[in-house]
Amino acid sequence: MTRTDHDTGLTVALFAGVVPPQGEEPLAEAAGAALAQAGYALRHGGYNGLMEAAARGATRHSVPVTAITLADRPDWGAFNPHVTTTVYAPTMGERLHAYLDDADLVVAMGGGVGTLHELTAALYYATTVRHVPVRLLGPTACRLSAFLRAEGWLTESPTRPLGFLRELLDAEALTADLKALAAGRCAP
Repeated sequence: MTRTDHDTGLTVALFAGVVPPQGEEPLAEAAGAALAQAGYALRHGGYNGLMEAAARGATRHSVPVTAITLADRPDWGAFNPHVTTTVYAPTMGERLHAYLDDADLVVAMGGGVGTLHELTAALYYATTVRHVPVRLLGPTACRLSAFLRAEGWLTESPTRPLGFLRELLDAEALTADLKALAAGRCAP
């Protein structure tokens, strides 16, 4: 997959759960719409729950929605109806690279162990491979961040700066952050 996913060339990797945390599905739909309005094509696992809600919001603005999944995993279920392109990766590592190698932004919401795995991969990637902004969106993800910081799993150091990471409680905070990211891309 290349950065020609759509007109602006911006892509967001969305990590979000199949079983939505209570009350966060409307937030995911609003997030999908806000990301699309800001010019981001959406990449996600392709399944239901928060992923489907975000895809529903994104497709209202005619951006591509790419499902990135593992090959030979029909037991994971059918894709949501908003998926426009599918990428089948042969390994979990290649799946994560398909999400992250040229993503312009990572947004993570509440989810299960799969979402947690994707988020930790994105955090590691952003600190060691390539700077990419990571946003934790919604009450569940913000609580996880607070826990990880309090327990020392996420700590700032000269060799591991955390300036790429932000916690955003709601869609309004995401919209404001997307405007700031756009202004930073346009700055000389």
